Amino acid sequence: QVQLVESGGGLVQPGGSLRLSCAASGSIFSINAMGWYRQAPGKERELVAVITSGGTTNYADSVKGRFTISRDNAKNTVYLQMNSLKPEDTAVHYCNARVRKIATSTVEFNYWGQGTQVTVSS
Repeated sequence: QVQLVESGGGLVQPGGSLRLSCAASGSIFSINAMGWYRQAPGKERELVAVITSGGTTNYADSVKGRFTISRDNAKNTVYLQMNSLKPEDTAVHYCNARVRKIATSTVEFNYWGQGTQVTVSS
């Protein structure tokens, strides 16, 4: 019903940059929030950044000042600009969307992308 298509992952050297994008499509009335999570080997999945439809943002302390999340509400697309990347940023990054599916219900559904690998290594 709802698909999240991610792009932009890859391998980058420490100090480099990547820009992730995620486009949501399918049976969507509106999206309350979109964000990015990451999971490194042996670690729990953690929030990287999230942005609401109103523009409120939240970042993990470890990425503040380096990453910027933005959203194009008209395109149901979220972006994550990642600068000054560090080896500890290496993880599978997952796009997340909290979706209202129909106009007559405020019930929120949670959707995830397939994940895109970000590897920071020299």
